[in-house]
Amino acid sequence: MRRYTLSFAAVALTALAGCDLPPPDPEKAAQQCEERARKAQGPTGNITVGTNSRTGGFFEGSIGVTSDFLRGDDPLAVYQSCVLRLTGQAPIRPPALR
Repeated sequence: MRRYTLSFAAVALTALAGCDLPPPDPEKAAQQCEERARKAQGPTGNITVGTNSRTGGFFEGSIGVTSDFLRGDDPLAVYQSCVLRLTGQAPIRPPALR
């Protein structure tokens, strides 16, 4: 029984490996990669301060730091390599980073 399960799994994986997914739309890839490049420029975050009648004052905050930023990667290089990885082609336009 175990051999049958392994053989079926191998056949299923082989069949799935033959299915090529179409590359993403170049514009969607550019938008996704622009966001990643923006995050490579520096830490991101937000702060919310307010009051309400139930709890009085409140404060919320978050900070995000990406590995691209920590490594000191150039945001333009991050954008270009991301688009190339997603589409297999060079970017269709320069990034709008700010």
